[in-house]
Amino acid sequence: MRQIYILILFIAVNFSSFSQGGLNPLLAENEELQKKWVDSVYNTMSLSEKVGQLYMVQVMSNQDAATKNKIKALIKEHHIGGIIYSLGGPVKQAKLNNQLQALSKLPLLVGMDAEWGLSMRLDSTYAFPWNMTLGAIKDNKLIEQTGRQIGEHCKRLGVHFNFAPVADINTNPLNPIIGNRSFGEDRDNVTDKALAFMKGMQDAGVLANAKHFPGHGDTDQDSHKTLPTIGFDEKRIDSIELYPYKKLINEGLSSVMVAHLNVPSLEPRSGYPSSLSKHIVTDILKQRLKFQGLIFTDALTMKGASNFSESGDIDLAAFMAGNDVMLMSEDVGIGISKIVEAYNQGTISEERLAHSVKKVLNAKYKVGLYNYKPTETSNLVADLNRVKDDVLYERLMEHAVTLVKNKNSVLPLQDLETKAIAYVKLGDDSGSTFFKELKKYAKVHEIKADKLNELMNKLQPYNTVVVGFHRSNASPWKGYKFTNQELVWLYELARTHRVILDVFVKPYALLDIKTIENIESIVVSYQNSTIAQQKSAQLIFGAIPSKGNLPVSAGPFFKAGDGIAINAIKRLSYGLPEQVGMSSEKLKKIDSVAKYAIKKKMTPGIQLLVARKGKVIYNKNFGKHTYAGKEKVGFDDLYDVASLTKILATLPLLMELEELGEVSLDTKLSEILPEYADSNKANVTIKSMLSHYARLQPWIPFYYATLDSVSKKPSQEYYRTSYSDEFNIEVAKDLYLKRDYQDTIQKIIKDTDLLGRLRYRYSDLPYYILKKFIENYYDRTLDFLAQEHFYKPLGANYTMYNPYHKISSKKIAPTEEDDYYRHQKVHGYVHDMGAAMQDGIGGHAGVFSNANDVAKIMQMYLQKGFYGGKRYLKPETIDKFNTCYYCDDHNRRGVGFDKPQLEEEGPTCGCVSMTSFGHSGFTGTYAWADPDYEIVYVFLANRTYPNVGKNLLLRENIRTEIQRLIYEAIED
Repeated sequence: MRQIYILILFIAVNFSSFSQGGLNPLLAENEELQKKWVDSVYNTMSLSEKVGQLYMVQVMSNQDAATKNKIKALIKEHHIGGIIYSLGGPVKQAKLNNQLQALSKLPLLVGMDAEWGLSMRLDSTYAFPWNMTLGAIKDNKLIEQTGRQIGEHCKRLGVHFNFAPVADINTNPLNPIIGNRSFGEDRDNVTDKALAFMKGMQDAGVLANAKHFPGHGDTDQDSHKTLPTIGFDEKRIDSIELYPYKKLINEGLSSVMVAHLNVPSLEPRSGYPSSLSKHIVTDILKQRLKFQGLIFTDALTMKGASNFSESGDIDLAAFMAGNDVMLMSEDVGIGISKIVEAYNQGTISEERLAHSVKKVLNAKYKVGLYNYKPTETSNLVADLNRVKDDVLYERLMEHAVTLVKNKNSVLPLQDLETKAIAYVKLGDDSGSTFFKELKKYAKVHEIKADKLNELMNKLQPYNTVVVGFHRSNASPWKGYKFTNQELVWLYELARTHRVILDVFVKPYALLDIKTIENIESIVVSYQNSTIAQQKSAQLIFGAIPSKGNLPVSAGPFFKAGDGIAINAIKRLSYGLPEQVGMSSEKLKKIDSVAKYAIKKKMTPGIQLLVARKGKVIYNKNFGKHTYAGKEKVGFDDLYDVASLTKILATLPLLMELEELGEVSLDTKLSEILPEYADSNKANVTIKSMLSHYARLQPWIPFYYATLDSVSKKPSQEYYRTSYSDEFNIEVAKDLYLKRDYQDTIQKIIKDTDLLGRLRYRYSDLPYYILKKFIENYYDRTLDFLAQEHFYKPLGANYTMYNPYHKISSKKIAPTEEDDYYRHQKVHGYVHDMGAAMQDGIGGHAGVFSNANDVAKIMQMYLQKGFYGGKRYLKPETIDKFNTCYYCDDHNRRGVGFDKPQLEEEGPTCGCVSMTSFGHSGFTGTYAWADPDYEIVYVFLANRTYPNVGKNLLLRENIRTEIQRLIYEAIED
């Protein structure tokens, strides 16, 4: 019975100790070895060496030599225990760190303020989003992963302590020093985020530091310039400000930074910052909360502390209050001497000194400094700029961007054919990335003006205005407010237009908006980083869902926790390969193949796109419009896609008619075009001719009969150099074909002989025939039908026939210096002669597009006819046309679609699935979709410029070699 009683007592004591936070977070896995090392080191140190361990000095790797020498002197003469880095660069820091560690008798404990990771100072961006942004994320596993990866960065750089996470609950929008550094205003959300961050970082082997105790969230003063006051009573502070610390301490928090604050309810002495208050540091933090980790002061150089006239008095007061580490002392040497003097006078006991010094030594042992090794500087920048960090940043922003108003479900934007969209930029920073991303989805124009009336006049043609508010992302302390003029402009815009407001700053910017009545949608994107701008645009168009919740309240309209969830509507999004199970590194091999093709003059330029699982993960441009020119290939440049027209224009329109019951795959030509009833093609079916298995002639050079027999130039019988009612078919610049020749082409096709035997022979003729049928059925031209039925609603605004009518030639890649028919540069006019003779609108050729738009149409096919919230075609229709009906006859083709080869030679790399489909084009183009692997691949080129020559792209399998590399990059 006595043994049971002892066991119960033992359990009760230990449970009580744990529940009150009695963990020692500085203990290593092998406590016995740790104790031996700590005691051994402590016992060999002189008094001044022991006191030196209590100091951590600020270092910057970009400091001048004289300043660095002062730091070195502190290490050699005063045996300081640690250093804290800020500013500089990674390689410089690592090298300096190695130098400083080599000077120190005992390895230094290295700290760093890397609250958002290490920016590496390579540019103005940060490795990860700010805490306010993270506070919008619901999934705390992502926050834990952020802490872990930041910890990995720190460890790689030789940093042992990261002064993060900020555990302040920011309830004051005017807080000048916390703001974006806080996870928000809700105590549970802040606690959960800080805890997840702490766990992740400490799992990586880097010690966390929660700050700023007892809570810096509700002040409107800058603690770097004065001593801010927290005027709440002790009950309020205990229930709000201290709330996160209690939980973090119970979960093994390694260290705490005590704030530079005046808290009268906890420290009644005037001019005594919390970091110098024994009641706050010892009574509350150490005794009431049972905290056994390291306790850091905030910087001892901060302003506002009174009653400390002599140098070093603050250091002594901080130590006497219960702090373990004096951070950034004004004069380390004097501070040490003051503490040594107090020790010699008996004011400081040996037990008190040993308590803090051994805590520092325990921390050093735990981070491995008992076996110190210098930081390896080779590959350092690469190791600190990992793809997995970029992937995490993307995921974080996808989860953070918050939709707070969505009147009449304006977002995501749908029915693009009804939208005339303008983008108006407010703020003093760039919104170019946001604008560029918006243009990937729809036709969007940026409207600029110096005066409001000018702006309103320019916006008259538009019914939807996206207003982006962009302020500097250079630091979390940059300005975030609207100017008065910007607010007036916003109100006026909203009064007359459908407005989507997107703020790329913290939510507090919304405080100054007096009314949101006329603003249809409001998105909070938190930061003006490149990724934030990209993801926000993707959300607006429904490529990604809206998942974020506001971490803070923003006036009377929005409260912490607000956030409207909307689902994605299956539009292409854009991101990194690793998000969809592919390797960025392996995809880089594609660059070499594309550059090789340019170098060997297989084509002047290339647009390349790869998408997987609905996400574009590779989209690059190579070369120029011409070999000798200066115009580099751009994202929005148009290419003549040649025979891709067959599956981008004619085929989807025919699929629609099949769904309407107007035709079937077994429909005969005589049934849809009566003139074929008495021809040799009367019984040719749609299925057979679109499978290229109908004995049709492969190609007829219609243009040749219109050339002068002597000069071999366009005959005066058929052509004129100026437009007229009779000569109205524009085959090239200042060259017009006789209007009735299109009827002649159709008659030639109808009357031409069939091939002698049935076998697979690729032919353009079915698309001349079907063009006539489709145009007759609708009594509209093919270009109009393709635009209205598909391109406009898809947002394929770079896809069109005859672009010379619509856009600058500078945005169109030329296709040939024609010396056999049109005798001029073919630029903006269709390359194919037969399509040119149909006024540029062929069923087999004539479409111009860019890789991004082609990908949209291929993705629509891949998604079984659904895209952007709209069903274009039924799944069974896609399957019906994407079937090889004559495979047993050695014909690989589907109905309209090309399919993988049945043997060794063919149109693909041989590594695609048999369900895949696509097409190629004479100008060097290629588009392929694979449902099994969820891949879309688009290759656009103008290999025919300056002349057709040998098809080296085909001969050297450039397009299919790139396809092979795509499949080799799949890792899941």
